Amino acid sequence: MHPKELSINEFQYDLPENKIAYFPLEERDTSKLLVYEKGLIAEDIYKNITVHLPHNSLLVFNDTRVIKARIIFEKSTGSTIEIFCLEPYGKIADYESVFHQPHSSTWKCFIGKAGKWKEKHLIKTFLIGEEEVVLTATLADRVEDAYVVRFEWQPAHFSFAEIVDHAGVTPLPPYIRRKAEHTDEEKYQTIYSSHEGSVAAPTAGLHFTKNIFDSLGNKNIQTAFTTLHVGAGTFKPVKAAKMEGHHMHAEWMELSLDFLKTLLKNIDTAIICVGTTSMRTIESVFHMGNKILNNPEIDLEGLKILQWEVYDPQQFFSAKESVSALIRFLEKRSLSQLFIQTEIIIAPGYTFRLANGLVTNFHQPGSTLLLLVAALVGKDWMKIYDYALQHDFRFLSYGDGCLLLP
Repeated sequence: MHPKELSINEFQYDLPENKIAYFPLEERDTSKLLVYEKGLIAEDIYKNITVHLPHNSLLVFNDTRVIKARIIFEKSTGSTIEIFCLEPYGKIADYESVFHQPHSSTWKCFIGKAGKWKEKHLIKTFLIGEEEVVLTATLADRVEDAYVVRFEWQPAHFSFAEIVDHAGVTPLPPYIRRKAEHTDEEKYQTIYSSHEGSVAAPTAGLHFTKNIFDSLGNKNIQTAFTTLHVGAGTFKPVKAAKMEGHHMHAEWMELSLDFLKTLLKNIDTAIICVGTTSMRTIESVFHMGNKILNNPEIDLEGLKILQWEVYDPQQFFSAKESVSALIRFLEKRSLSQLFIQTEIIIAPGYTFRLANGLVTNFHQPGSTLLLLVAALVGKDWMKIYDYALQHDFRFLSYGDGCLLLP
């Protein structure tokens, strides 16, 4: 069956409210860890994850950093309008230049209570250090399921990174029904986050500590870091009767040449992805290289991975050939990094090309993230989730997680 024909009703389960983690544990690596290996389930804590990882394997991490994407404007009437920054709007070279930009920035946004925005501008005043900053938001356009908002500020010398950091609020997922607290600014970031741009954390990585990283060397486990900026589409519910009717939001990847060469060097070892975003990234890497091999004249724009194209009939080359092709593509153009989007959806019926395992949290019923898990472990996803529910595992972003080694 083509994944387009899947019904999301086959990937539902009962998630009681009391199983959802509203707060993280004090110590990241004391979260429970379900270990699934070759059909068998065991239980441990993250502090001991190295014990369960294959010798000489490669762990792939997503080092994106969550921005304070929720900016709340108070009107003169006392009512509020929330602007949720999703992604930069228009043609951009990379996220770093967007966040270093002074004076103004234009973003695709969700707007809470958009019908109450009658004014030409919304204004918010706050301090950066001892300087008063005036932030102005102007509604520029309406696009599919979102709005385009232009932000301008004075003094103009501040960067957008500084503006959003002081004006915004940590964007906790909608299923964590509480206001973000000061502690979330640290707890809702991985300790290795470094590239600003996500509106949701790559939550599998929240459990990793310096002690865990130090322990990896004992089994000669290598690490590699790449970037996929997580969009709000992560939480978009599947409402269509069949998956064909669900649209995956495109997300930006920043793939360095060094990262690709690390993948190639470890192509014959077990590659374990920390998080669904890392998995979607390296599988996109394969398919971009495969596109180059099938069409040597392809241009940069043509490398973007569309939602369903990885399931189209085509010649599939080996992982080594595909990653090598992408490396040559960059080197030929003297590029040290590839900044490009992916819409890849990984669902049952997908053939994994690079990833051999996954570290991940427990996901919402009927979500595309659960589809990805089911693609990796088959119908055993039900056994895994039933075990977690019966043994007091904590679910979703601030919850516990699992190591899946099928």
